[in-house]
Amino acid sequence: MFDGIGFMELLLIGVLGLVVLGPERLPVAVRSISGWIRAMKKMANSVKDELEQELKIEQLHTDLKKAESQGLKNLAPELQDSIDQLKQAAQSVNRPYQVEDVPSATETPAKDSPTTETSSTESAKSDKPNG
Repeated sequence: MFDGIGFMELLLIGVLGLVVLGPERLPVAVRSISGWIRAMKKMANSVKDELEQELKIEQLHTDLKKAESQGLKNLAPELQDSIDQLKQAAQSVNRPYQVEDVPSATETPAKDSPTTETSSTESAKSDKPNG
């Protein structure tokens, strides 16, 4: 974390911080600075992850273009792997939308809906100010 900063420099920074901030405020300052450093690292890692994901998507896109130009026949192993990854991604996207044994409307019992009388009383109650 402290590349290029030796023990003597850290000791000097600690002593100066102790003299300037005092023993009461120094721990609070160290905690807040370490929190900022943690937040910056987290942000940098998220940006790095997003860039890696975008580069992977771009690589898959170029592989798909190459595969299309070859007519999806006699593909190199890398291109075939990319096509397989795209197929798996498409299947995982479609999986949540697949319908399995959904009961029809006639089979499901109708729930009791609130009558207009109760809903009008509830709206009248909400119009009155609390207090």
